[in-house]
Amino acid sequence: MFNGSLSFLCTNKDSGLSYLDLSNNLLSGGIPDCWIKSQRLTIINLENNNLSGVIPTSLGSVERLQSLRLSNTSLHGEIPQSLKSCTQLTLLDLGKNKLTGIIPPWIRERLENLVVLRLRSNKFHGDIPSSLCKQQFLQVLDLSLNNISGTIPSCFNNLTAMAHLESSEATIKFWYYYQDVSDIEDSTTAFFARTFNDHLLVIWKGVEQEYGKTLGLLRVIDSSCNKLSGEIPREIASLHGLITLNLSRNMLKGSIIKEIGQLKALESLDLSTNNLSGVIPESMSDLSFLSVLDLSNNNISGKIPLSTQLQSFNATCFAGNSRLCGDPLNKCLGDESPKLPNNGGTEIIAESDEELFEPLWFVTGMIAGFLVGFWGVFGSLLISRSWRHKYFQLVNKLGDWIRLTMALETVKLQRRLRLKD
Repeated sequence: MFNGSLSFLCTNKDSGLSYLDLSNNLLSGGIPDCWIKSQRLTIINLENNNLSGVIPTSLGSVERLQSLRLSNTSLHGEIPQSLKSCTQLTLLDLGKNKLTGIIPPWIRERLENLVVLRLRSNKFHGDIPSSLCKQQFLQVLDLSLNNISGTIPSCFNNLTAMAHLESSEATIKFWYYYQDVSDIEDSTTAFFARTFNDHLLVIWKGVEQEYGKTLGLLRVIDSSCNKLSGEIPREIASLHGLITLNLSRNMLKGSIIKEIGQLKALESLDLSTNNLSGVIPESMSDLSFLSVLDLSNNNISGKIPLSTQLQSFNATCFAGNSRLCGDPLNKCLGDESPKLPNNGGTEIIAESDEELFEPLWFVTGMIAGFLVGFWGVFGSLLISRSWRHKYFQLVNKLGDWIRLTMALETVKLQRRLRLKD
């Protein structure tokens, strides 16, 4: 691993550098403010270092920049306005820092090509700017773990890339150019082009995972752990390509939108720890790809809709909703056998069809068996004289044998008693 400062970046007068990756090292100090000398850079990755200070304003002079990754570097201050000159930015990852201020509204106006915006785990405040709704290519929006307040913009349905089910390219890739001095004597310089497949850490199904080759397939909105209020806008149901929606740990109220079932591609839904009320919409049973669900710690009531999908989740996914019932929680009162009043005004328990017909079939079977057995024996005796004669002979012999046996046993018993005396 490398350590020390980044001051060496300022030594070259005119750097032809186009790709800079110094991530996952022990570099310290501030990020130097001399990026005007590196205008050919398209990729900058300084994440996971021991850096400090602010984001230098001269980064805005790197107008070819397509991927900027400064996450987990202990940066503070605000996002400099100079970054709005980086109009080719596709991936902006400033997560896990100490950045403050509001989310700049100029992000939409100038950074029109953004596919990934990751600002999680900072100290941003204020509202979610409605200008974000105009990001036609945005596929990953992570604003979690901040102090953002206000309501969720109802214009989120304008996030075009999340509204389509058609899959885009699996990877998010960039072209960068590098030069090679093929002949030192005549200083002939050759330029070569290569592609770079970007990657990103994404909270997926509750676990932080790195996505690279499939990053372009993700459609994620994560605004969890903020101070958002108001209701969940119905317009979110228009984002048919959305795969992950996490609005947990906010102050949202109202009910779960009835149109939630329109999010056919949804695999992970977390609305836990809010103030949501009302019932779980029946349409939620249509989310056939849903593999992660958490509706715990709300004020949701009523019966959990019956579906193979919803009943497959653990009871903890619905816990903390005292008026919610149904499988996998306790049975609802309506599921028990209802009590109906009889003619005398007293209450009798209504039996189910199965309980009514079970004893009826049993009694019917007994009667049928008795009739068949009775007439099978006595009917044949009445019809056939020879069978009747043999039958009575058998009965007489059986009676004689029983009487003889009893007489012999009586004599034996008397003899034993005499011997004892």
